[in-house]
Amino acid sequence: MANLDKKQTYRTIIKQLLEEYATYKPAYGDIEIQTVFDLEHDHYQVVAVGWNKKERIYGCSIHLDIKDEKVWIQVNNTELDIGQDIVNRGILKDDIVIGFQPPYLRQVSGYAIA
Repeated sequence: MANLDKKQTYRTIIKQLLEEYATYKPAYGDIEIQTVFDLEHDHYQVVAVGWNKKERIYGCSIHLDIKDEKVWIQVNNTELDIGQDIVNRGILKDDIVIGFQPPYLRQVSGYAIA
């Protein structure tokens, strides 16, 4: 797969995955789940914005980046196995980095180190 084709394929997979995740709505509060796609810099997020009674809700539940032709999982504040989900959709394990883990743990993760 050519580099540009690979990057575009990875972008498409990530966008589809995050759009699906964004359909999961909290059972409480007035909270909007948003997807944020920065296609120029390859940053992709799912963010919750709103209110639960008098409490302001704002947080990133998922953050993925594409860097050096690899998908970096920067944040996964869900119970879902995002790494396995993107493998199931066609992204190679060797092209996935668990960015929120320190490098010494990445070498035993089954995914790329960097």
